[in-house]
Amino acid sequence: MADGLHLDDITIGKDDETLIAIDARVAPGQVLSIMGPSGVGKSTLLAFLTGTLPPAFDATGHVRLDGRDLTGLPPEKRNLGILFQDDLLFPHLSVAGNLGFGLRGGSRAGRHAQVAAALDEVGLAGFGPRDPATLSGGQRARIALMRMLLARPDALLLDEAFSRLDSARRQATRRMVFDTARARGLPVVMVTHDPADAEAAQGPVIRLGDADPLRSNPT
Repeated sequence: MADGLHLDDITIGKDDETLIAIDARVAPGQVLSIMGPSGVGKSTLLAFLTGTLPPAFDATGHVRLDGRDLTGLPPEKRNLGILFQDDLLFPHLSVAGNLGFGLRGGSRAGRHAQVAAALDEVGLAGFGPRDPATLSGGQRARIALMRMLLARPDALLLDEAFSRLDSARRQATRRMVFDTARARGLPVVMVTHDPADAEAAQGPVIRLGDADPLRSNPT
């Protein structure tokens, strides 16, 4: 049974200084916004969640997803999808090749059908043979999202994922990501410095960067 993403008493520090202290739960389909200026440690939190935190940091606490403790697992076993501010599409692959990169198992025809359905879902039917370089920023963002979703993640992490888009594309892409997460019941942790992102998410907000690194709870 889906129980969401639990950030249980997480504390991250470096050189005897506490940078982040968070205790929160993100329900299925909910978006938790982590806000603060650059350099405050937002991406450091995501690194802890994905299991890629550099050894220079000290961290305690647990990450639990639908009752499963992810804390000691390697990144590839956590089944977390992440979107960055750069779409990171593979330039040597077609759009279809990018979408199919994470698909494993099944027949070739089945994988092709999944890719075609993904393109249709984001309004890009027929774009499979295209070179990613020919896509607009909004189209690239949609392909990056669907590539991640085809890997069937159990939760989504957004690292300033909308910051490179212009205002119109940002609103449309943001709406698509949030609507998809709600429809699929995926908990989302979004790192952002833009209050408009948090407002659109309509979920709890944790603000980092206060003078006192007190334990942060959703507001």
